[in-house]
Amino acid sequence: MRWFQILTASVLPFAALAAKKPTGNRFDDFRAKSLSSGPLKLDDASYTQLTKAPRDYSVAVLLTALETRFGCVLCREFQPEWDLLGKSWVKGDKNGASRLLYGTLDFVDGKNTFQSLMLQTAPVLLYFHPTSGPHAKLDAQPVRFDFTAGPQSAEQIHAWVSRQLPADIPKPVVRRPINYVKIVSVTTAVLGVITFFAVASPYIVPVLQNRNLWAAFSLIAVLLFTSGHMFNHIRKVQYAGGDGKGGISYFAGGFSNQFGLESQIVAAIYGVLSFATISLALKVPRIADARAQQFAVFLWSGVLLCMYSFLLSVFRMKNGGYTFWLPPF
Repeated sequence: MRWFQILTASVLPFAALAAKKPTGNRFDDFRAKSLSSGPLKLDDASYTQLTKAPRDYSVAVLLTALETRFGCVLCREFQPEWDLLGKSWVKGDKNGASRLLYGTLDFVDGKNTFQSLMLQTAPVLLYFHPTSGPHAKLDAQPVRFDFTAGPQSAEQIHAWVSRQLPADIPKPVVRRPINYVKIVSVTTAVLGVITFFAVASPYIVPVLQNRNLWAAFSLIAVLLFTSGHMFNHIRKVQYAGGDGKGGISYFAGGFSNQFGLESQIVAAIYGVLSFATISLALKVPRIADARAQQFAVFLWSGVLLCMYSFLLSVFRMKNGGYTFWLPPF
């Protein structure tokens, strides 16, 4: 029994060597390496070996500069997205039906390649079409993707790579890992909000159901928008103007012009008119004292007369041809 164990132990190293022996098929050899690591980590020699013709497979190579001393922030930002794309493609294409390999060549490991390609910036993505086989292209030059639009997501590069492949070739989708931290954070936040409203509802609900509160909000909104608040934001009007004599002009001439201060003055006029009307309709009838009630009627009627007269005078400033007016303005 012991001699059998010794024989087995002596055969194992040779079996391991035989298992690791290259098959002679470049695509199968490189794909076997990428199954565990995602995009292949290349150097000058492996880059040349991977991309040389004849080639019956496609290659997508990212040329990057990840070390901090090179100052390529975009390279470091995009690298996780590139690794995610490569791993998703390998997992989704278990049989290698797409005949596509992903690789990464860093400047430290591929200075000669960078010089031969005359690259001055990074990152740069190169896509090599097959030079032989059913999907071969006559032009052996790689298709280049420059990151001129800034950082790209794995989905965006996936779409670009998919456009380079023939329509009948499978294109595995990008599968992002589940973000458990985000799920826990969102769940905790939602439960916290629900708990807060459950505890505070006896105090919040009466406030939200208050008719006077909603009436006040509605009135403020109506006054803002009828006075030209949106016009100010759309046209980016100036707050006030000059009268040509060193003074300030509060109202702009014409219907198609206005100042920011002008809309505030008009909103204040509308507000006073609304408050006076509401007081006459709701507050004055509830006054028990006849003299006080009579005084309130004259008071609010006088306010209505003066404010409406002032509003008409403002309208005459905007339109010089308007002939009507009302005392005292």
